[in-house]
Amino acid sequence: MNEYDSAKMLDMLSIKEDFVQTENQEEADLLVLNTCSIREKAQERVFHQIGRWKKLKDNNPDLKIAIGGCVASQEGANLSRRAPAVDIVFGPQTLHRLPGMYRDATEENKRQLDISFPKIEKFDHIPDTKTDKPTAFVSIAEGCNKYCSFCVVPHTRGHEVSRPLDDILDEIKNLAEQGVREVNLLGQNVNNYKGPHKGETKSLAYLIEKTAEIDGIDRIRYTTSHPYEFRDDLVDLYAGLPELVSHVHLPVQSGSDRILKLMRRRYTADFYLKLIERIRKNRPNISFSSDFIVGFPGETKQDFQDTLDIIDAVRYDESFSFIYSPRPNTPAAEMEDNVLEGEKKERLAILQQKLNQHSFSIGRKMVGTTKNCLVIGISKKNPGEMQARTENNRVVNFASSDKLIGKFTEIEIVDQLTNCLRGTLVEA
Repeated sequence: MNEYDSAKMLDMLSIKEDFVQTENQEEADLLVLNTCSIREKAQERVFHQIGRWKKLKDNNPDLKIAIGGCVASQEGANLSRRAPAVDIVFGPQTLHRLPGMYRDATEENKRQLDISFPKIEKFDHIPDTKTDKPTAFVSIAEGCNKYCSFCVVPHTRGHEVSRPLDDILDEIKNLAEQGVREVNLLGQNVNNYKGPHKGETKSLAYLIEKTAEIDGIDRIRYTTSHPYEFRDDLVDLYAGLPELVSHVHLPVQSGSDRILKLMRRRYTADFYLKLIERIRKNRPNISFSSDFIVGFPGETKQDFQDTLDIIDAVRYDESFSFIYSPRPNTPAAEMEDNVLEGEKKERLAILQQKLNQHSFSIGRKMVGTTKNCLVIGISKKNPGEMQARTENNRVVNFASSDKLIGKFTEIEIVDQLTNCLRGTLVEA
């Protein structure tokens, strides 16, 4: 979501204020930081970065610093008091006002603050995406109503709001005309999408079906989904819609029913496993990724073992795992945290080792197979190679020319490395 928002900020600043992006921050007239506050470490990095930028401002008093995103929404006016070098503070829902806020900050020489929640107003103001890439993010919903006890998102991004279905389809058609072949539908609680359409509300499954009908769109992903909102019509799509990829990111957070209840996740481990089973029945070769929180307040050794058990039961392709981080204004931050820091780190290491074992095993089984991959660009580590992505979201590096970018091609997987696969092009 932040990548999508950042791209829109750049588009608006370019169109409305004639800004050009520079790689040299000493040349900049405006420095923009789009922030995340889902963990304390990410939030603290914001203030470290502001401190580094302040030195640039000391040398160039006309330089403006703008802080957006969830930390800006969470901190509000306190951000400018804590970091006086900041000129502009805006939230995720007011990023479309950034050009005007910059203009006012420059002309009035006065700090600007707008962290309001004007629902989906921003989508009426942001310009159409211009891209030369074969993949694209498309935001379909904003905010969340779940209020999980550990999560700050409802406070920083506001209540759940879905974009009108036709607006989303128009955006995707525009992307397809520019050569985009794969779209990733975004929302904090994406599978609870309830898009207005001709006096009705349409589900994520309906939106996916309509997206699949657009010429040029051959792959559809979505993130992040919530197990509680994973409805039957979405499960049914996996039985017969080839454009919907065989990969689902389905955060479980914990395998312990007791911890899940404290987290306010609204499902049990058994509910989650049965959902996995239903999806796999429709798409036997599907892969799953997930999110895990280790060391939640009160987590016992048995609670942690329950989480390890669910990892073994699902066999995740890839996952993201973190030590619990207390966030402001969340119920979990008020809970007694009786898990020692050393124990949390040890549990995280054990959990990540188990996740890596399953991921490595899945990668090894891919070696020797041929996969239909979308070539997404030049390899980041070797400019003489191309980079492609498999349907289960694995990166494959292989020798070829950039003429294949944006095309689907058959690649034989020949090796698994730490962070990617190696492949060879299968000649037609």
